[in-house]
Amino acid sequence: MPAIESFWAVIPAGGAGTRLWPLSRSSSPKFLHDLTGTGRSLLQDTHDRLEPLVGERFLVVTGRPHREAVTAQLAALVPESVLAEPSPRDSMAAIGLAAAVLERQDPDAVMGSFAADHVIAHPDRFADAVRTAVEAARDDWLVTLGIEPTFPSSAFGYIHLGEELAGRPGARSVLEFVEKPSTEVAEGYLETGAYRWNAGMFVVRPRVLLDLLAQWHPDFAATLRTIAADLTRLDELWPDLPKIALDHAVAEPAAAAGRVAVVPASFGWDDIGDFDSLATLLEGEAKDVTVLGDDALVRALDATGLVVPRSGRVVAVVGLDDVVVVDTPDALLVTTRAHAQRVKDVVAGLKEADRADLT
Repeated sequence: MPAIESFWAVIPAGGAGTRLWPLSRSSSPKFLHDLTGTGRSLLQDTHDRLEPLVGERFLVVTGRPHREAVTAQLAALVPESVLAEPSPRDSMAAIGLAAAVLERQDPDAVMGSFAADHVIAHPDRFADAVRTAVEAARDDWLVTLGIEPTFPSSAFGYIHLGEELAGRPGARSVLEFVEKPSTEVAEGYLETGAYRWNAGMFVVRPRVLLDLLAQWHPDFAATLRTIAADLTRLDELWPDLPKIALDHAVAEPAAAAGRVAVVPASFGWDDIGDFDSLATLLEGEAKDVTVLGDDALVRALDATGLVVPRSGRVVAVVGLDDVVVVDTPDALLVTTRAHAQRVKDVVAGLKEADRADLT
């Protein structure tokens, strides 16, 4: 199918992925890595998935330390397609900057914001959902994609589904966004069938996004538009922008005001939040050790789990279940899948110990 008319892909490429340390570092975050064994980084996979929908209409927003790596991995993009943030200000600033630039560049634009570090198993289903979302966004809705939950997760936020939109089959109103619940509450959500995971994917006209932002944060929206009008003022104005997520700044109050729609979808989504989810993604039907990298470097006997050999050394695992071993030239992680979420605490401890060289 042809690309969608006047549709732009915005790719926020930020975050350090601390739960995937020592593979992911602040200097080389997870979106720059091949975590699926395809030979393409998560960022490149995101670009490849969106290209049939947008053609060459991309804006990538990343931090200045990563701009060179991003442009190297996405060499086909013109340099102006990569916007570099002077410092991290969370998703509202990043996506809002892209919206302000597009508002001036293409008055008919609809933009879709899709994180650089997500994995999608069924790109055709994803494309169908995006096309439905774009049509709803042309009616001035802020549209999100709601992922069908596969288990009662307490790690994700949820979207409460409302009624079908008149004249827009496949799209529904959003009653509310719900913060990460307990597992027990999430089980109740799944039983109702009226909730979807919030993956932070938004499709909207740039003008609509900025006008909604202006309702609750008028100075924020005005500053973004000022920067877009003169990008030489980015360094001057950027540090004063609020540090807030798009969900909190716009999506939640806009849902309460009846301005948000959702396209419920199922396309095999994973945000690879830690090594447990990465192991699940990679293992398939395998019951033994899964290797991300050179199989010849791993020797496993009566063991299960995930091994990532990146130092060139041989890693031997014997008699351990659900182990995680990540071997890099300057750091070695050994944990279990059950404790994978705690890896972020190691990174926090290294920062407190002034070991920025390892984070």
